[in-house]
Amino acid sequence: MSDLPTITEELQPIVWQDGKLLLLDQTMLPASEEWMTVHDVTGAVEAIRSMRVRGAPAIGIVAAYAMAIAARSIEAPAMPAFLGELDAQAARLTAARPTAVNLGWAVQRCQGAARTCSTPDQAAAHVLALAHAMREQDIESNRSIGRNGATLMPDSGGVLTHCNTGALATAGYGTALGVIRAAWESGKRVRVFHTETRPWLQGARLTAWEFARLGIPATLLVDSAAGALMASGHVGAVVTGADRIAANGDTANKIGTYSLAALAAANGIPFYVAAPFSTVDPNVQSGADIPVEERPATEITSLAGQRIAAEGVEVWNPVFDVTPAGLIAAIITEHGVLRPPYEAGLHALVAQPEVTEVA
Repeated sequence: MSDLPTITEELQPIVWQDGKLLLLDQTMLPASEEWMTVHDVTGAVEAIRSMRVRGAPAIGIVAAYAMAIAARSIEAPAMPAFLGELDAQAARLTAARPTAVNLGWAVQRCQGAARTCSTPDQAAAHVLALAHAMREQDIESNRSIGRNGATLMPDSGGVLTHCNTGALATAGYGTALGVIRAAWESGKRVRVFHTETRPWLQGARLTAWEFARLGIPATLLVDSAAGALMASGHVGAVVTGADRIAANGDTANKIGTYSLAALAAANGIPFYVAAPFSTVDPNVQSGADIPVEERPATEITSLAGQRIAAEGVEVWNPVFDVTPAGLIAAIITEHGVLRPPYEAGLHALVAQPEVTEVA
């Protein structure tokens, strides 16, 4: 663990300070705020796999900084050897978690940036500059997502969200939670509901903590109560994040998202997805092609180190599910709000020049 970094009042869980990468350890929240130092790619991979850092945008930013750390540590006088080692480290990072497209997107951008340089030192500096730029761009993009999505939120009534999509899941401000925050900042007094989000309880541990930190009243419910809540008439919109959006608009997100979308459709409630353009994967034509990560059985059979399931029980633990595009009322990005059918809008989004460039 590191010394507490210098941060502003605005929550930013990924900090580069004095040449070090510091991460707010999300496995310790809400009991304590502890920061860890990432020294190398091995540390970054461990932080990603162990969920110390989570959320598609945040994973991408951490991967970019890990590439910068790797580039600074490679001892190779010539570019071919340097790039070979950097590519090896990139492969380790990309394999850390399979579903969130932001991870591979960030790593590939860093590899591309290094290949524009003529010396290892120049490449290391260039990759670090890119990581900084990606972090700042993510925060600005999230604020734009918030502004765009706030217009879709009801003036009053309830909004339901799932998992954690706030500052903790990004470089700052958040995506779906950022939409709710922006609605509040615009004067809309929606009643906020959020799920506990089994099995890691990101909603109960992290989302509740973020809403309390922001001063936004929020009501926690168990995942299986969402249908009853929607049927009660207290929900006017559902908004979630995304880990990967296919070319046709099918969206992979935290397990349970598909259930919420289907329940929203059954109750005539609009279901929105809020995500940056980096989450769009044009190489995946539909949700059927999105790889879905499965994690260890112990995440379900145990809670806070205490076994809660009978010995010998079989477990299926997919971390994500896929929501068909037909259930999504709109996809909210930093560039605007996309409506179905999504193919043309997403294609135009991907075809835009890269938002962030490093001189």
